[in-house]
Amino acid sequence: MAVQRSSILIAVLLAATSVITPAMAGADIEVTMNQAKIVKLSRPADTIVVGNPAIADASVQDASTIVLTGKGFGVTNLVVLDQEGSPIVDAQVTVVRQAASTVRIYRRAEVQTMSCTPYCESSYKSEAEKSSEAEMSASK
Repeated sequence: MAVQRSSILIAVLLAATSVITPAMAGADIEVTMNQAKIVKLSRPADTIVVGNPAIADASVQDASTIVLTGKGFGVTNLVVLDQEGSPIVDAQVTVVRQAASTVRIYRRAEVQTMSCTPYCESSYKSEAEKSSEAEMSASK
């Protein structure tokens, strides 16, 4: 029973994760909110910088693999340098909502996001998502 559950968990994690290869690394990267993308590097990294960690977070899996996670809506950048300080990746990161399976309900100033997979339930909102929504509301 435990083996089946762990196999299902691994399959779900793999389905929610995609890989960015070195050929794609110079291009813009789009990450869905609260999901991860794997960035495979052509050579080992020494320094990793995310412009705004409230929008995206990068964690190191090993010297040539980075896991990029969408934390808040918006645009930031990812810079990865090798040991000599030469850029391996210098890309714009855009964090977006998974529109196909979510519904937003607006009640005056209050917004509720529901995840509808397959039944609609309140979805988790991180502090970064709440902050992003507050900033977007204030700019209108």
